[in-house]
Amino acid sequence: MNCSCCTSPGRRRMLGALTALAGAAVAGRTASASEPQRAATGSLPGNVRSIDIHAHYYPESYCNLVGGEGKQFGGSFVCDDKSFTFKSPAGGLGPLPMKFIDVDERLKDMDASGVDVQALSLSVPMAYWGDRKFNAKLAREWNSEASRVYQQHPTRFVVLATLPMLNAADAIDELERASQLPGVRGVYMGTNIDNRDLDDPLFSPVFARIEQLKLPVFLHPQQTVGGARLGDYYLSNLLGNPFDTAIAGSHLILGGVLDRYPTLEVTLPHAGGALPILIGRLDAGWTVRPETRRLAQRPSSYLRRFSYDTISHSGPVLDYLMQNIGVDRLVLGSDYCFDMGYEQPVRFLDRLDLSADQRAMILGGNAGKLLRI
Repeated sequence: MNCSCCTSPGRRRMLGALTALAGAAVAGRTASASEPQRAATGSLPGNVRSIDIHAHYYPESYCNLVGGEGKQFGGSFVCDDKSFTFKSPAGGLGPLPMKFIDVDERLKDMDASGVDVQALSLSVPMAYWGDRKFNAKLAREWNSEASRVYQQHPTRFVVLATLPMLNAADAIDELERASQLPGVRGVYMGTNIDNRDLDDPLFSPVFARIEQLKLPVFLHPQQTVGGARLGDYYLSNLLGNPFDTAIAGSHLILGGVLDRYPTLEVTLPHAGGALPILIGRLDAGWTVRPETRRLAQRPSSYLRRFSYDTISHSGPVLDYLMQNIGVDRLVLGSDYCFDMGYEQPVRFLDRLDLSADQRAMILGGNAGKLLRI
């Protein structure tokens, strides 16, 4: 690869050493750098840190793997000084800004937005493509690199591990390994796995082991529904993402996953998508349709089994969640650094009528409990 972001091995080792040295300096000045922004966005009660649970990261080595070995499976990766683009059979994105890769630029953005901690996660195309061996290699590479970022900046990041979900045994093997990596605090998973829904029996042993390890699961849309009908106007994202989140949540409820794993914690992105608004329709179906009656309780009784990030783009929607589900189930999110996310996730909370305690819960108290930080 002949681009500015793809350095030689020797230069990469040198940059890694410099980054590690800079990490200590960044961590040391975090409080003073963030304090002016906190004054602009509202004071935090006590010592609550703001935790962004929806922040994406693409390590350079992962991107190189997509564009290198991944070529045989239809992958590609190109970059220049300002942006990068990648493609795969499971989806692609770009051009994306280099700060998805550049941790120093990310830290500057975090300080400017009053975010103390990001939970790093992989986004589209996840690791659900290629053959079994490559699928596992993608997951290992991302998890290892994200853990290195945590080790360089342990006060600013945690890691949500990705798993090679195309094969349950491989997923569990990587789960066992990744759960021991420094900084790993949860699991990141698509709302579907190569168009298989999450109540597919294939994934049962994976969920069982995740529950045993007491790791929370965070979902994100990929390969969303709608096809060509959502091809115009960016509807694949504007509507496809929240619809796919609703479908995933419905399968977890109606498919009995939440019943089988009663202590499994799941967080839904984009404020739960369409699921909370349509839950009355699911309840109505539960009363009249035999397909849904495997549940002993109404679907709405499961809404508090989920947590919901704040990426709704609507204050009234978050008000609805607080009134009908509970403020203790809301967690801060930004979708860093996509254009459909929040540049100022902390400031967005100013749209809500919150007490100091409620604000602290959403900013970081709730996420801190999930992530054990």
